[in-house]
Amino acid sequence: MKLALVVPGGVDRTGEFRVIPVLLSLIRRLACEHEVHVYALRQEASADCWQLMGAHIHNIGDGWPRLRAIRAIREEHRRAPFDLVHAIFSGSCSFVAVAAAMSLGLPSLVHIGGGELVAMHEIGYGGRRFLKGRVREALVLRGAGTVTAASAPIIDSLRALGLQARRVPLGVDLRYWPPRPPHGRREGRAQLIHVASLNRVKDQSTLLHALAVLAETGVDFHMDIVGQDTLDGEMQRLAHELSLDGRVRFHGFRTQRELRPMMEQADLLVMSSLHEAGPLVLLEAAVVGVPTVGTAVGHIAEWSPSAARSVPVGDWAALAEAIRHVLADDELRLRLAVAAQRRAITEDADYTARTFQTLYLQAVATGSGRGGALHAASSPRTPKKMG
Repeated sequence: MKLALVVPGGVDRTGEFRVIPVLLSLIRRLACEHEVHVYALRQEASADCWQLMGAHIHNIGDGWPRLRAIRAIREEHRRAPFDLVHAIFSGSCSFVAVAAAMSLGLPSLVHIGGGELVAMHEIGYGGRRFLKGRVREALVLRGAGTVTAASAPIIDSLRALGLQARRVPLGVDLRYWPPRPPHGRREGRAQLIHVASLNRVKDQSTLLHALAVLAETGVDFHMDIVGQDTLDGEMQRLAHELSLDGRVRFHGFRTQRELRPMMEQADLLVMSSLHEAGPLVLLEAAVVGVPTVGTAVGHIAEWSPSAARSVPVGDWAALAEAIRHVLADDELRLRLAVAAQRRAITEDADYTARTFQTLYLQAVATGSGRGGALHAASSPRTPKKMG
């Protein structure tokens, strides 16, 4: 098949910085069997093209990126027809994918991977904050031949909007992030880790207040916070105000290679998000035998209580108590770690790629999406051989 993938970014030419690791894993696998063209709306400011993971990357750049992306897909289709258009993330990506597919008579898929279905006005986050966005999203998702989402809570949100969707988690590449058996907690100071950009939706304020409660109750811990700071030092100042200077260290962005040893040393991943489709880091932690305690969003909610522990969103007292409880009972912590690792390994990057390819074949065979059947019948393509 010849596939067009539409993404917001995450496909930097370095393959290491400003990337989404699970997206690269998916692209690598698809490109082994198919001709893959990835349309990144804003990876770089200027339009350009490069090769990555065996795929052709088309960076659209600034200035009417949605319209220019649709035009770019149509131009490449004229050179050699696509079989299908797939948006990873909704919003602008799904608009481009569905509009391009409809105009070309192709099947389309849309994967919900972020905050497309929420409206958090207080922090300016979510694809449903304004009427224009809600109408556009409703029309686009109903125009897509197939809709998928990473976790059960997002499937439930789609169902509430009258949309049927298939659960497809974006799994970890076990060749580059190999499993490691869960380990017993060493005596003394507990090692905690939090991995996420410092921003409003990740709600590190709740995280830091929970850590302050832990410190007040006598729990001995150290927390590594890994992620790009988009709040201009606000969380660092809050940590200082809460007297956490000796317990919390902010590391900024780290590559996967730099993150791995930090994750392996952790006893517990702690997440505090207001909303998640994943988070993807929960899967990475699970693969190396580290369980998660966090707010009831995404995978944390669907895995709790057997493979993670969840608390209400924004409740730092409950988050502190959940962390304390898991750290105090290492048998429980290890049970959570084993169950989480089993899930993450079962639904790894190979599983993700196989599931999407099955959906591609079904979409092309049935003509899912406007005009898809006509194209599938008139211009079949031969998959590339593995290589």
